[in-house]
Amino acid sequence: MFNKYFSLTDTLFEITEKYPQTVPVFTANGFPQMGDAAKRADFGKKINLETALTFQKRDTDSFAQLLVTAIEGLGDEDVTLSGSKTSGNSENLKIAGLLPCPVRIPLMESFKKFSKEYTQEYGIALDYELKAASMGVEWIDDNLSEITDPSGIPDLFISAGFDLFFDEEKIGKFKKNGVFKDLVPDVKINSSFDGYDLKDPRGHYSMIGVVPAVFLVNLKDLGDRKVPRTWGDILGKEFENSVSLPVGDFDLFNGMLLNIHKRFGPEGVRKLGRSLLESLHPSQMVKSDRKTVNRPVITILPYFFTKTVREGSTMTAVWPEDGAIISPLFMLAKAEKEDKLKEVVTFFASREVGEILSHQGLFPSTNPEVDNRLDENKLFSWLGWDYIYSTDIAGTIKECEALFEESVTERIEA
Repeated sequence: MFNKYFSLTDTLFEITEKYPQTVPVFTANGFPQMGDAAKRADFGKKINLETALTFQKRDTDSFAQLLVTAIEGLGDEDVTLSGSKTSGNSENLKIAGLLPCPVRIPLMESFKKFSKEYTQEYGIALDYELKAASMGVEWIDDNLSEITDPSGIPDLFISAGFDLFFDEEKIGKFKKNGVFKDLVPDVKINSSFDGYDLKDPRGHYSMIGVVPAVFLVNLKDLGDRKVPRTWGDILGKEFENSVSLPVGDFDLFNGMLLNIHKRFGPEGVRKLGRSLLESLHPSQMVKSDRKTVNRPVITILPYFFTKTVREGSTMTAVWPEDGAIISPLFMLAKAEKEDKLKEVVTFFASREVGEILSHQGLFPSTNPEVDNRLDENKLFSWLGWDYIYSTDIAGTIKECEALFEESVTERIEA
């Protein structure tokens, strides 16, 4: 027995049947099918706990503790490992943000260990709330949109995308007042990004990794059309009403809109709108070849999800020859808390975290010691700091959204 409640050889179904209170633990941590009774009986009977955790590269002890906590009804442990609240001492450091879903659990497991060691060494507790990126705009609006004073924002904030960080109505409004400082050691960025100048020249923002957007092409439905190799190909007339886009993934989609607008202008955004067949979550995209209606020829999605395509599928992954559009994983640290935050920032910028991002999530890390396992021919499409600092990012996103939606509507009504 692994503990007095269950063993590693017990099936997921056996555990949930005996302890129904564990269902939310499974559904919140990568096993959404366990929330449905029929799927729980089917899927849950076919896989034991050890195999499930090994497949998803989860720490056995940490996951088991979540299950035990649910079984014993203690109620103090967040089933998603996302947060920890202490007594509210003013000396505590407040850390918040959105972590990419595929690596959220291993990152949180690693961070919880670091947090304990940090508190033991420095006597400073870390209050943290690190949610899944799928929480998106709603969570941000609920927690940050009304803040008017720097004291109300976290001491350290992590998230992908451009909307939050550069919007003068959100966190971006504090940047011009020198509230933030890049505390990552001034070392060479990972060689995967040679020539892209990812380091913020003004010293406000840190970048710990990126989320690349690539193509997944359904060869069966491609017909006599050529496999698209560039973003320009995607915008071609032959792919109108044929592309699935991650519209609901606000950080990645906004990065796409900005890049398309920069490279192809407003008409490029309109063409992207005309290409839209439907919006799918990445986990649905990799199975889109099994759809019987509205089956996209091309899906655009994070690189991570291309590795979950089933063997023998008609879907093939294409890394754009003109570069995978990237949504950066930004980190903002308060300058006034530099002394206390240095070790925390060093952790998030470390090789350990970088390898979790890169090896488990296929989110290339900026840490120079990480092997991102990318061929030299895999290029990136990066907005660049000159563009970012010379552009009203939030305003441009709104403009692009309007152009995109208008184009989609025109195509539907035509």
